Amino acid sequence: MARRVRPGRAGAALVIAMGTLAAACAAPGSDSQRPAATSAAPQSAAPTCGTAPITLNGYFETGFPLPKALTTEFTKQHPNVTWDIREDQFAVITQNAPRVLADNPPDLMRLPQVSELVKDDLLKNLDGYATAFGWDKWPASQLEQLRLGPGGRPRGEGSLYALGLNMSMTGLFYNKKLATQIGMSTPPATLAELDQALKKAKDAGITPIVQFNGGATGGLAFPLQNLMASYGPAAPINDWIYQKPGATIDTPTNLQAVQHLERWIKAGYFQKDVNAVDYATMMSRFIDGQGLFMFNGDWESGNLDKQMAGDAGFTLMPPAEEGGKRAAMSAPLTFGIAAGAKNADCAAFFLNWVATDKRARDIGVEVGGSRPMGPADAYMPAVGEDKVTAATLAAGADIAEDDGAMDFIANATGAIYAKSWTPNLQKLVAGQQTPEDLLKTVQADYAGQLEGN
Repeated sequence: MARRVRPGRAGAALVIAMGTLAAACAAPGSDSQRPAATSAAPQSAAPTCGTAPITLNGYFETGFPLPKALTTEFTKQHPNVTWDIREDQFAVITQNAPRVLADNPPDLMRLPQVSELVKDDLLKNLDGYATAFGWDKWPASQLEQLRLGPGGRPRGEGSLYALGLNMSMTGLFYNKKLATQIGMSTPPATLAELDQALKKAKDAGITPIVQFNGGATGGLAFPLQNLMASYGPAAPINDWIYQKPGATIDTPTNLQAVQHLERWIKAGYFQKDVNAVDYATMMSRFIDGQGLFMFNGDWESGNLDKQMAGDAGFTLMPPAEEGGKRAAMSAPLTFGIAAGAKNADCAAFFLNWVATDKRARDIGVEVGGSRPMGPADAYMPAVGEDKVTAATLAAGADIAEDDGAMDFIANATGAIYAKSWTPNLQKLVAGQQTPEDLLKTVQADYAGQLEGN
């Protein structure tokens, strides 16, 4: 999910500049602090996978078809490369990442929050590859969330330690047939209109919002962050996620967002067993027509175009005021190369192929439902206007125009999702936590985790 799926000072700036210079002078993918994991190609030539047989080891998230679809196509085009892929749920990857990267380093891995992984030297510095492949000439906003300073802080600047298979975004999917039943002919334009639609659905015996909130990585963080975007600007939330000095999640507008979420909970707008529902069950229920809305990411667009052809719609979270700017969680579907990867050059070649190969970009849209990363003028496949994928791609353009992209609040630290956001939101559902205390608790946990690192 997502969903989840890291994020100056004169001295730090000097270190960053020196580190960047060293990486630029080194072989692609090498790190000035340790030897490259593989023999790298000369700087004048971008790395490849060669022609000899090679097996890439991958650690991917279960339940999401895009990575497997891309690896299958890659092997068709590069038959000397085969894959050995292990899959786990994102909650398991979040817990296992440090151990897996240290003990059995994969060539390519779906990454959770990356700050601590960089601090512990578990991820490969990709600055050399960025120079060799030209990634540093892509729009800077695509890579900002994947850059980290020395020791993993701050995020948003410094060296590149990961790349995305696409740029994912969250918003509101809705069932068009159920929308017609309550007289909703167009998506809500304001938060008040959304509230009205939720009430009409409840009064009609329709579950207003199908959502998951079970397990270690719950999904009420999705509607909560969307509500934060309705009530306040995106920049302070990004500052908090990027671990900028003095940043806090406990703000007046964020309190309004949690209070609004609590009103939805008390009004019965989520299914009663929301705290016991996992992601797969949520998807099954929504596809089966058991709810009007679902807060989720565009990575499901291709799936919904197949499973609910013509019956699923998508809209960005409406602002509190009509005509207000919109914001949304928009972040790369993050993959990285282990510092100890045996086939780092080939893994980097694959990541570059995902962003630049025509067929790979087709798959990124058709299967992933999201805008691929890559050069600003890169090929974009055509999508039928009746597809929900067309709506998510258009929404991504709107977010870019309004400068409303946020990273996911679960990415502020490595432990904040499983150990703070999820349990506190589960307590909010159970009536054991207040909005005021929820934000204070999360902020205290955040501060403690930063201090501990």
